[in-house]
Amino acid sequence: MKRFATRCMLLASFLLTGLVSSTLPADDGGLSSHDVATLQESFRMDATTRLIYNAVTNGNVKDLALNRDVVQRDNSHYTHKIKTKGVTDQKSSGRCWLFASLNVLRPAVIEKHNLDGFEFSQCYLAFWDKMEKANCFLEYAIELGDRDPLDREVSLLLGQPFPDGGWWSHTVHLIEKYGVVPKSIMPETNSSSSTHSMNHIIGRKLKLDAIKLREMRLAGKSVEKMRVAKRKMLAEVYRMLVVNLGEPPKEFSWRYVDQDSKLSEAKTYTPQRFYKEWVGVDLGDYFILCSDPSNPYGKHYQVRHSRTLYDRDDPHYVNVAIDVLKRVAIKSLLDDEPVYFGADVSNDQDGEHGIMALDVYDYGTLFGIDLRMNKKQRLLSLEGAPGHAMVLIGVDLKDDKPVKWLVENSWGASRGNGGFWNLYDSCFDEHVYAVVVKKAYVPNKLLRILDQPATVLPPWHPMMVLFK
Repeated sequence: MKRFATRCMLLASFLLTGLVSSTLPADDGGLSSHDVATLQESFRMDATTRLIYNAVTNGNVKDLALNRDVVQRDNSHYTHKIKTKGVTDQKSSGRCWLFASLNVLRPAVIEKHNLDGFEFSQCYLAFWDKMEKANCFLEYAIELGDRDPLDREVSLLLGQPFPDGGWWSHTVHLIEKYGVVPKSIMPETNSSSSTHSMNHIIGRKLKLDAIKLREMRLAGKSVEKMRVAKRKMLAEVYRMLVVNLGEPPKEFSWRYVDQDSKLSEAKTYTPQRFYKEWVGVDLGDYFILCSDPSNPYGKHYQVRHSRTLYDRDDPHYVNVAIDVLKRVAIKSLLDDEPVYFGADVSNDQDGEHGIMALDVYDYGTLFGIDLRMNKKQRLLSLEGAPGHAMVLIGVDLKDDKPVKWLVENSWGASRGNGGFWNLYDSCFDEHVYAVVVKKAYVPNKLLRILDQPATVLPPWHPMMVLFK
């Protein structure tokens, strides 16, 4: 009765002030004064809501939503682990793909050469990655120079002229072209560890260069003349990168101490020769499997403009159900081969405890609403996307089924369990989108799918996040 009286008073008040009429207007889609009154009337600050209100306004929402049951059930027991030494740290950069790729190769180098630890120079490959991205961006500026600047593809390219992101395939192309060096030969700098300012400044320069190339194209200049101008632009980018990252070596002298404290003799290498002698892995022996529920499985796909080296192809992948990703990953891990993978870490991961589990943050219960989405809904609504690359180095099996997966991250030893995460299998289902394994672990029928013509997805497809 009291609620009815309150409603009558509210309505009378709005009528007297002329905010609503006695006959409600037709719904035009706006938030009307009647809608506002209804919303206000629908809310009740009851005891439970007041408790949540006090907690949320005075505390950290993530701390309040942390699911204690998930944390208490967490453990670090694994039926199979690959031995690793040392944790890498990408710091304030988007180079997870590069760290993950090199971390896949690192254990074999340590074992092969009896080392107590080893790390590749991420800065070295990041330098050439940036040069290749600058060239790729300017080539796209030439290629698309006659389009409207607000064309969707042009806008996407201009929005990220010089990104940090990348993918396994890009690492492969960079190593094939430039080789690798030990970290001590080209160590991290402030700009490699915190890339925002460098990216912004060089990105602005590249946008100005794109404008100049567009003007040349509209003036009828030939591609040859535009490329002459492009090479001068790239020389300026090279200088800016050297100032930020140091100059990459053409050759270097290196010696090391092995696990038995024996010092090697100094030897001179080129980066390509160092890769052949120290790593020697055939990078063409790896295969990419993705699980994108927004597209049919059992098909060959590419995303247009996902390459970062202009003289290479856009990455290819085969789309399969998530259980296929698990099976090939388990085969690889049981053979002591680490697995590169791409996942969404914007949801259901806790960096303090090193947990990746569904509802590790129970926001739905905290706010009293249903926030559940399936994987396809998250992908197509841009609520979830495969934006982070890591390495699987262990699996916990029960009755030959995975319970959880051991993840080597590249966020340093101060996060997670000393730099490692426990990825629970139900979270794998929902948030893992891709794995990279050797072809020996992939069924032949899937390998043959790459012989089919690729379905090319547009560069605004959510799976582009996997590559950029």
